[in-house]
Amino acid sequence: MEFSKYLKEYPDKDGKFGSYGGAYLPEQLVPAMKDIEQAYLTICHSSQFINELRRIRKEFQGRPTPVYHCERLSRMIGNCQIYLKREDLNHSGAHKLNHCMGEGLLAKFMGKHRIIAETGAGQHGVALATAAAFFGLECTIYMGEVDIAKQAPNVARMKVLGANVVPVSRGLKTLKEAVDAAFEDYLENYEDTIYCIGSAVGPHPFPMMVRDFQSVVGVEAREQFQEMMGFLPDVVTACVGGGSNSIGMFVPFLNDPVEIVGVEPLGRGEKMGDHAASMTYGSKGVMHGFDSIMLKDENGEPAPVYSIASGLDYPSVGPEHAFLREVGRVKYDVATDEEAVDAFFKLSRYEGIIPALESSHAVAYAMRRAKEMNTGSILVNLSGRGDKDLDYVIEKYGFGEKYKDFK
Repeated sequence: MEFSKYLKEYPDKDGKFGSYGGAYLPEQLVPAMKDIEQAYLTICHSSQFINELRRIRKEFQGRPTPVYHCERLSRMIGNCQIYLKREDLNHSGAHKLNHCMGEGLLAKFMGKHRIIAETGAGQHGVALATAAAFFGLECTIYMGEVDIAKQAPNVARMKVLGANVVPVSRGLKTLKEAVDAAFEDYLENYEDTIYCIGSAVGPHPFPMMVRDFQSVVGVEAREQFQEMMGFLPDVVTACVGGGSNSIGMFVPFLNDPVEIVGVEPLGRGEKMGDHAASMTYGSKGVMHGFDSIMLKDENGEPAPVYSIASGLDYPSVGPEHAFLREVGRVKYDVATDEEAVDAFFKLSRYEGIIPALESSHAVAYAMRRAKEMNTGSILVNLSGRGDKDLDYVIEKYGFGEKYKDFK
């Protein structure tokens, strides 16, 4: 497949990436989504909007974020060199602000005064609360009670920023249920509200919008790595839950001779309910207004999922990821909880960088792959910092005594 015109061809006019994507909506939301699509297609061609977004990224977000060589970690593994795209240094501590500031600008353009969202790990919630404070908008964040308990620092940050954090107590009390609750709010309040979906999922035009806003990550990383090294990396990798950080990292490399790998959470193992590896164990299905690959139970409903990383425990994946795997351009692998925690402590000890547990899955894959490759280079999107995870990790794993010696 030719990728030189990829961004012009996908998604198509129906919001489809091949057979994935689209918009499966209650009738009353169809006009609202059309309005969002039309507004986005208008402002994304506006020099005023683009210049304002560039100013925000530079002056408020602190972009560009750097590419960093993990010299000590690489040396401990062997001869293959690991590099990080440092999205943990983006303002608010993760990649999420890249699309939240864009969605905030869109809300202002459309005359909305309220933005709502779901959040799992809390990074999207913090980013949207940050955007709401910046633009002077009301903000409501839905978050599962399990994730609220695991991510207390981010809950506090959202509240300090002025957001209304609504606990969700139904079902597994995690990310899927938070999305359900946010959709219900949007159904009732779409006239004055925009639902700012937290990943490259949901009905069209959200997967397209989030991809476009997040592509700044891959564009920067590609230019920075080539300037640093004079060539491109052998492997580009990122963690995949819904898939926002990874799609933003991957798309600018699609037409290059590099291997691209998404890393899903295998959690405790292959048994249903013990992981959230949708691409690895799922099948085609519609959920939350879009068609993609999803994990299903025996009744064909969304299966229970689990991951140590709250931002990855979602039973589906962005439709563009499903398409890129189908056409053979992107591969998908897995990392377990244990591998992610090992990478969490190794990166902390050998490079002085405490990663988010979500990002630790990609670091774990890079460490494993570096041993196999022995030479070459791997570029990892370090999508977020691990401050939010410290209390949970310390409670469950102590201060990493068992990871003191390199394995």
